[in-house]
Amino acid sequence: MLGTGPDLSDDLFSDFDFSNGAVAAVSGGSDSTALLFLLKHHLDRTLPAARLLAVTIDHDLRPNSAAEAQAMARLCAEHGIAHRTLIWSGGKPSTGLPAAAREARYRLLAEAAEAEGIRLILTGHTADDQAETVLMRQAREKQARKEDARDGRGLAGMAPATLYDWRVWIARPLLGTRRAALREMLKRQGIGWIEDPTNVDQRFERPRLRISLAGSDGEARFAQAVAKAGQAAAEREELGRRAAALIGALASSPAPGLIRLDRAFAYCEDNEAAVYALRILLATIGGVSFLADEARCRALFERLRSGALCATLSRTVVDARRTGIFLHREARNLPAVPAENHTLWDGRRRITLSDRSGGLVIAPVGTPVARRSAPEGGVPASVLRRALAAEPALWRGGERLDFAGGDAPSPPMAIVPVVSPFARFLSCFDLQPAAAVAKLIGAPPLPPSPFRGHDRSGAWAKA
Repeated sequence: MLGTGPDLSDDLFSDFDFSNGAVAAVSGGSDSTALLFLLKHHLDRTLPAARLLAVTIDHDLRPNSAAEAQAMARLCAEHGIAHRTLIWSGGKPSTGLPAAAREARYRLLAEAAEAEGIRLILTGHTADDQAETVLMRQAREKQARKEDARDGRGLAGMAPATLYDWRVWIARPLLGTRRAALREMLKRQGIGWIEDPTNVDQRFERPRLRISLAGSDGEARFAQAVAKAGQAAAEREELGRRAAALIGALASSPAPGLIRLDRAFAYCEDNEAAVYALRILLATIGGVSFLADEARCRALFERLRSGALCATLSRTVVDARRTGIFLHREARNLPAVPAENHTLWDGRRRITLSDRSGGLVIAPVGTPVARRSAPEGGVPASVLRRALAAEPALWRGGERLDFAGGDAPSPPMAIVPVVSPFARFLSCFDLQPAAAVAKLIGAPPLPPSPFRGHDRSGAWAKA
């Protein structure tokens, strides 16, 4: 149920695990300011020893942004709340500014949280933000239908919790609360807030939509959008559960960079789950951050039933044979980059170096080296060679110093697989398929949920 009354309950935070503290993202606007004081009240009553850090990101996009951050710092100091301001410095893109600012904001928030040993960030997104998000995505969905490129996953809106960079949770406890209720609470407590002029700047899509929702039919559109978000979230979670089950039952990884699907996968009765699973696996093997195109993946899935084929989608070769359906990275556009610690190579391998000397390059193993690999049971030798040839190795000049596969000696670098489409932002709607793929390819397991004892994503999806 949406919180619209004058009293906002501690139920907002009752399921969160704050034993490790929390970072509150505060801009100075009404939503984030209300979040901060509601959270402080909750922690003071229930867990006074818990660390609370307010972080303001100065995007350095407006002349007054530094002064606004300073005002937020003063407000926090008056109430005994630790505060830090971080600046998004450097050049700003001429296009796609909101998306770039969002990426910078979460990166800086995660860095601040990790510096304090905190694994939970809270943001002040409200039910109003949720409705706006769904309506914007609905408009794009209509356009996509015209172009036969619809996906539908985005209609679930913002998730109650999102795992950022596979290491820090970002939670949105106010998604069921109206902005008006938060402002009413702040007024009663005599706490002011800053009005961000970009919130009414009609050059951007969200302010234009916000203004339209103030019209006579605004409340009806709001209610429809929130209901649509709940329904779409529940459907997305259910589809993910079924896709995860298929991955667990019918997929294996006989070698690094290689996934084998049982032939039964092509004849699965649950077409929707099979296509969804295939989209996730293709993006993971290809090292791309977006799921494979739905329409093209659906057509590919239908072709798998006709027998043998070899096709490429999302930088992934799909080689269907009698012995199985094999997925591996295509040989084109594999990077060769200077060796640096904590490199994300090709979007699918995180590299940690033990050799820091200069002149090293991370580049593909290559076919000549891969040919020396021992064959794997049930995997055609040619498929195995192509998969291993696309794996990373450490090189100096023309000499290979390590190799991820075969029986080579211990390498001077550690290679950790990445679940590419979920590596940066993993919605709690997608936890089950992400966990299934992580287990399949040997990626690190998901960090513990930010909720005490259970995952509230399903409960919020129905709110």
